[in-house]
Amino acid sequence: MTAVSHDTDVWELLSQARQLTEPALCKAVARLPEPTRTVAEYHFGWRDREGNPAAGDWGKGIRGALVLASAQAMGAVAERAVAAAAGVELVHNFSLVHDDLMDRDALRRNRPAVWALFGEAQAVLAGDALLVVATDVLAGEPPMLRELCDALLALVAGQGADLAFEERTDVDLAECLAMAAGKTAALLSAACALGARAAGATPQRTEALRRFGHHMGLAFQLVDDLLGIWGRSPVSGKPVGADLRRRKKSLPVVAALRSDTPAAHRLAELYLTGAGPLREKEVREATRLIGLAGGRDWTEQEARRQQTRALAALAAADPAPEGARALTSLAEAITRRSR
Repeated sequence: MTAVSHDTDVWELLSQARQLTEPALCKAVARLPEPTRTVAEYHFGWRDREGNPAAGDWGKGIRGALVLASAQAMGAVAERAVAAAAGVELVHNFSLVHDDLMDRDALRRNRPAVWALFGEAQAVLAGDALLVVATDVLAGEPPMLRELCDALLALVAGQGADLAFEERTDVDLAECLAMAAGKTAALLSAACALGARAAGATPQRTEALRRFGHHMGLAFQLVDDLLGIWGRSPVSGKPVGADLRRRKKSLPVVAALRSDTPAAHRLAELYLTGAGPLREKEVREATRLIGLAGGRDWTEQEARRQQTRALAALAAADPAPEGARALTSLAEAITRRSR
């Protein structure tokens, strides 16, 4: 099997990983009954909104790439790693289908989200079905399946905390980081550990890669929160400002609210009082106040700090050079990405 290249172009690296992973994804989704199969294929970009075959975009495939690069860093890229990469990507896409519904985000990858096109019930079924085939992919590998299930439990806890924060006005940064550790970092951490397990790495090296994925996952969420406020929808494929409109307690928002500055006090009056979504003018004002209160600066600095900790954990794993280059490229791309 062709290994993931250590090409410095991270997008080429991701493209190679998607090419290795996509056949396993297609095989898993093909098992689904209709109409759920068509809904899932639409989500992955393999069908258009009319149900016709399409060669669309199913995402960057970062989590699958992490599995393959981690296996390579431990000395092997085997069929077990490809299966694990497919399992992780299926779990990730299950979470996206459900997240879009829970957050009422109508766009995903510059197209209508599944729930917005097919309805809420079909979105729930499609997400559930992707989760079932994700676990089935690793059914013959109990330790690897346990790794994935542990990540799923953390993901559910993180998503639950994220929803609960919407009803609270006293969220602090430690809680917000813990939420991100479950909602986002848990699956990236598991992806790295699964790659190590697939390559037969020692428990110590596996744990080091698990920590690498954890810190990289936190960096990923920090940057994602920045893009949710200061990104551009045509680039990200998601509605910018939607989290602010719903008064969500993202990391830049909480950092700003906790800064005890005049801008923080004005932001609290705007963001934490009243009911219902913010109007467009209020979203623009909230964006301005978050920047003035230091929320953007803190989030950018914390993303860089998490990247540094991730690279230290990677070094502790004693990785093979090509896999180390691939993982380093992914870590660097996460903190400088614009989408």
